[in-house]
Amino acid sequence: MQMKIQTPFYLLNVIVVVIFLLVLRAGQFRSANTDDEFFQCLLFKSDNATLISQVVYSPNNISYTSVLQFSINNLRFTSPSTPKPRYIVTPVDEFQIQTVVYCSKKHGLEIRTRSGGHDFEGLSYVSQVPFVILDLINLRSITVDTQTATAWVQAGATLGELYYAIAQKSQNLGFLGGICYALGLGGHVSGGGYGAMMRKYGLAADNVVDAQFINVHGRILDRKSMGEDLFWAIRGGGGSSFGIILSLKIKLVPVPETVTVFTIDRTLEQNLTKIILKWQHVAPKIDKDLNIRVLMFSIVNPSTGNRTIRATFDTLFLGGINRLLPLMQEEFPELGLTREDCTEMSWIESVVVGSGFTNGEPVEVLLNRTALPKNSIKGRSDFATHPISEDGFEGIWEFYNDKIGAGMALLVLTPYGGKMDEIPESAIPFPNRLGTLYMIEYVVAWDGDETSPNISWIRNLYNYTASYVSNSPRTSYLNYNDLDLGVGKTYQEASSTWGANYFKNNFDRLVKVKTMVDAGNFFKREQSIPTRS
Repeated sequence: MQMKIQTPFYLLNVIVVVIFLLVLRAGQFRSANTDDEFFQCLLFKSDNATLISQVVYSPNNISYTSVLQFSINNLRFTSPSTPKPRYIVTPVDEFQIQTVVYCSKKHGLEIRTRSGGHDFEGLSYVSQVPFVILDLINLRSITVDTQTATAWVQAGATLGELYYAIAQKSQNLGFLGGICYALGLGGHVSGGGYGAMMRKYGLAADNVVDAQFINVHGRILDRKSMGEDLFWAIRGGGGSSFGIILSLKIKLVPVPETVTVFTIDRTLEQNLTKIILKWQHVAPKIDKDLNIRVLMFSIVNPSTGNRTIRATFDTLFLGGINRLLPLMQEEFPELGLTREDCTEMSWIESVVVGSGFTNGEPVEVLLNRTALPKNSIKGRSDFATHPISEDGFEGIWEFYNDKIGAGMALLVLTPYGGKMDEIPESAIPFPNRLGTLYMIEYVVAWDGDETSPNISWIRNLYNYTASYVSNSPRTSYLNYNDLDLGVGKTYQEASSTWGANYFKNNFDRLVKVKTMVDAGNFFKREQSIPTRS
């Protein structure tokens, strides 16, 4: 009779551990080998191996951490547990970008393209799979042509650098990007891009007339060679879903020699609720030259010691005080604007003030990429298509006064109307046009690690406002990316979650373009345009 030999239990454990360690080591070897092969690929494919090696950073490089963190403006994604890139590449020309695209495809690494690093969800520098950051910080040249009122701007330039360059050439031209001067141009414009002159001239993406773009095959395309479908898609549909934007040719807009700014604060004790109710009806309908944005905080009233809501009415008027005062007195007397509240200045000076600098800083401060403080941030967005009721605002005030956890909670109301009502929803992928009264931005920012209570708070506020904003679908702004809307890299996942939220009826056309130009879905992330199959 054949004897059955039983393996002792402790020996089975030893065998399992050994197998596990062998598999782990093999995986580590494959990972390290893949990384080494990627780097060798960059050297082999480059015309100048020495030059490209100077712009490639691995975790073993002494500058890796500083390069990674320099453009991370959302400190939620700086913890040791946050996934880090295998490499960071800071190319100095388009040929190095082409090499990164080729080698990333060949060795199975995703590309995350970063221009400014202002990202609510960190998607330009974080991935859950092996990835490379393509940081465009060195691609920041700006060429302004005052004769044609246009400018070619590389994707890594900041808005502040662009505004400054325009002002050096002309006092009568401007551009209508955002007030956050440190935003990278590529991401800002390819997601839509709104600013203080939006009601007069539309979005930044509405004013792009040409582009240089690298596709999945490494080809450099302009508007003519990429075709109108792709050119349509990268102006508001998120350029990183389709390839890499190298530079944009933008249309500059006329600005008067003198503009007027004012900032007025009002609290609940100063009849704020009634003023906001009136603002909803006035701000989207008033003269296109006037933009009245509202920023609201919860503060402690120094005279009572109780918490209250303070709203800052932050305004740019494309004209002088003598035209502004009668307009405000007729349309919005509830705000109580006086001549003493107003300051006349040049457009570029208004950009400095609008960026939060109020101590007489020179315009050169716009060139400083690190002047803004960094915090941990969670943001969400909505579009109001009808006025919110008084009860609705009273509920919002309660949320802000009852906020749990450390940090600052901010509510921003940005009026639409004007030129935004005149541009069709399908003109570019950004769909929120006629019928939109204003955009709502919810932001909570904090220092330290109190992530859970802060994010729970903003999610609860977002749930509360559902009945007061757009619906079917409830729309959001792509540049305020929000993973709470859902994630997914397939058409089925995206169409059932975030696709319509960002793009409404433009989503399927974006999918069609994506399928045409990147059928293998190489350029992808948690909320990138998917292919149909």
